[in-house]
Amino acid sequence: MPLVVAQDLSKTYRVADKRPGLVGAVRHLLNRRYRDIQAVKNVSFQIEPGEIVGFLGPNGAGKTTTLKMLTGLIHPTSGRCEVAGYRPFARQRALLRQITMVMGQKQQLIWDLPAVDSFRINAAVYDISPDQYRQRIDEMAQMLGLKDEIFQPVRKLSLGERMKAELMAALLHRPAVLFLDEPTLGLDVNAQTSVRSFLRGYNQRYGATILLTSH
Repeated sequence: MPLVVAQDLSKTYRVADKRPGLVGAVRHLLNRRYRDIQAVKNVSFQIEPGEIVGFLGPNGAGKTTTLKMLTGLIHPTSGRCEVAGYRPFARQRALLRQITMVMGQKQQLIWDLPAVDSFRINAAVYDISPDQYRQRIDEMAQMLGLKDEIFQPVRKLSLGERMKAELMAALLHRPAVLFLDEPTLGLDVNAQTSVRSFLRGYNQRYGATILLTSH
């Protein structure tokens, strides 16, 4: 049975159609006009448990918008999607414990604190016991080749080290479904290889389902 389902999934944004300059601003104030921008149009696919799927397309193709619909961050304009049998936009706790999303252009780690402090916050959010926390941190740090780096302020880490720490934070609750939005964006070749190797190992070890976007 598919774990992730998208059927005729579409998202349209309504934006103001305003001309530049003062005259355009006044006209828009008196006579507002709008236009529709279709970010995603009739996307359909299914992902089976344990699959690693690459979601490819140029910038602006709608990859991030699709992932946001699948994780419940935004509601589709039409069509339907299900993840692990749940409607993502309902944001049910049972689903949120099974999924995670990592965006290469955004971070969840607290910039001025060591990454390990952010890990502890996530452990508290997901009710992870101290023994489980230590075991998972040690395991992922070893898989990712991180040691003392997790005890340094995030702002002092390299981009590659920061992305690895982001993955540790996102996977601490051991999710079954990983939505990864360009996780290797901006990384050098060695860091890209390391992240991809880690994701393959995580998939093989825990049978996690992975949807990874890239342009």
